[in-house]
Amino acid sequence: MLILLCVVIYFVHKRKANKTNMKTTGPRKKGLISLLLKYAKGNTKYFVIAFLGMGFAVLFDLAQPLVFGEIFNILGSDNIPINYLIACIVVLFLILILSLVIQYFQSMALQKAGQRIIYKIRNDVFSRIEGWAVAQINDTPVGKLVTRVTSDIDAISQMYTSVMINLVKDVLVIIGVLIAMFFVNVEMAIWVLALTPLVIVASIIFRLFARRAYRNVRSSISKVNANLSENISGIKITQAFNQEEKQFGTFKECSDELRRNQSKQTFTNAVFRPTIYVLHIGTTAILTFLIANRIIDSNFVLTVGLLITISQYIDKIYNPIQQIVEQFDLLQSSLAAAERISEVLETEPEIVDDPDAVELEDIRGEIEFKHVWFAYEEENWILKDVSFKINARETVAFVGATGSGKTTILSLIVRNYEAQKGEILIDGINVKNIKLSSLRSRIGQMLQDVFMFTGTIGSNIALREESITRDDIIEACKFVNADKIVNKMSKGLDEPVLERGNNFSAGERQLISFARVIAHKPNIMILDEATANIDTETEVLIQDSLNKMMNVGTMLIVAHRLSTIQHADKIIVLHKGRILEQGTHQELLKEGGHYYQLYRLQYSNQKEN
Repeated sequence: MLILLCVVIYFVHKRKANKTNMKTTGPRKKGLISLLLKYAKGNTKYFVIAFLGMGFAVLFDLAQPLVFGEIFNILGSDNIPINYLIACIVVLFLILILSLVIQYFQSMALQKAGQRIIYKIRNDVFSRIEGWAVAQINDTPVGKLVTRVTSDIDAISQMYTSVMINLVKDVLVIIGVLIAMFFVNVEMAIWVLALTPLVIVASIIFRLFARRAYRNVRSSISKVNANLSENISGIKITQAFNQEEKQFGTFKECSDELRRNQSKQTFTNAVFRPTIYVLHIGTTAILTFLIANRIIDSNFVLTVGLLITISQYIDKIYNPIQQIVEQFDLLQSSLAAAERISEVLETEPEIVDDPDAVELEDIRGEIEFKHVWFAYEEENWILKDVSFKINARETVAFVGATGSGKTTILSLIVRNYEAQKGEILIDGINVKNIKLSSLRSRIGQMLQDVFMFTGTIGSNIALREESITRDDIIEACKFVNADKIVNKMSKGLDEPVLERGNNFSAGERQLISFARVIAHKPNIMILDEATANIDTETEVLIQDSLNKMMNVGTMLIVAHRLSTIQHADKIIVLHKGRILEQGTHQELLKEGGHYYQLYRLQYSNQKEN
């Protein structure tokens, strides 16, 4: 059965690739099939149960018309054999009961297999995405990744739990019905076989229209979702500029398009089903006419049982044909989803551990850049031959205009990106030779845009790290003055945090992020514009926290407010990716260079304000 499914998948995938003018290589097709079989392998016993149950269900399905026909033949006879009639009725009930029992076990087996498979795929996809480099995440729309983990995986689940079994079952039912009809009456079977292509042609035509309508509806739904997401995210701007009516207009256009496409899809379905029903009734009428002619012309004897049997077999051959068309579209949708998920699973992380990467047992915090060059795109260099050394436990600040490379330097240290040229050393070890998990566990990052997870203040500080106790959290909060925020909350550390921490101010989120870093006890701390857009009262608390944190380990600071870095051990001035100056605050002022100009400009602005 799995081989049959693979054959169907092969041809569906081949046809889809040809239609979209995509060059699909053999290995790619094999890769998609092997991916589906890979996840099915661990659940072979469930699929065996399901396919065995399906086989028995098909046999019972084909037997029912024969038993019904026999019962009506008995009832139509002059001398009714009661015992034989009772036996036939008992057999019919047994068939019905066994069919229900088999369907139950078949459904349970498929659902168990499907849920196990989807659980594994979902975890694998999420794990793969988590391992991607920051650049890979930034290059992929968040909505696209969410779709992969949710609706695309659900589409694959439908294939394992419904499409696969029903497709095979419907094919077997059609073949079985035709064989059974030849045994019942050859002439009638030939006429049914001759009329069946009409239904197949109608189904193919429907599929062409239905697929186009379905595709348009899905596209319209995506537009509505995208427009809705954008409008909700930017609701403050919309209200601030009084643009509600215009934004509603753009949403209404998307909504109108969706309504039109859904109407077309409804119309297609409304035409197809009655058409199939008319062909069904037409086939029955033609057969009735032929039977009547045969009776008149040649004294053909037609029993009630034979008529009932043939009528039921006609029903059983039309429904599967219609279902195959619908299952075929679902199969195409599932394969498309599987292909998109396969792309995620086959996309290797750009930054991985070297085979001989080492664990950092303990580090002093010495950092050195040796002739580092870096570009986000091709040779559009952001950093150009940058070299500097930071001693252990020093506090070093990076200043310069936007785009000078300050944040890039910090990103390279934690290996969010890899330098194209040069070396970055921590305690004399190239960061490329250090395991990512070990490297990042020694570095605490405090960024301008603090992200907080839904949960509590305590859970956002510990981040599910079991080694961090509640006492550790309280101590960390006191150390960075975050306790003043926590103590104001009615539930303290158990105060709920809403999505993205929107129930806290920027300054409160920043202090909580400081506590998060201290609780994890890093050897190197990175502070990237963490004091920007903070109110004066909170800035005093943050500045006091910074003074304490400077004694914890090596600290790297990026700040536009030069007043916050005057006590740094070293200030490195960057301009267009190169180091212009470096020294202490007083040394750089005496030089009267670029830093001096920046300081004068900022001081004069503060004086005017």
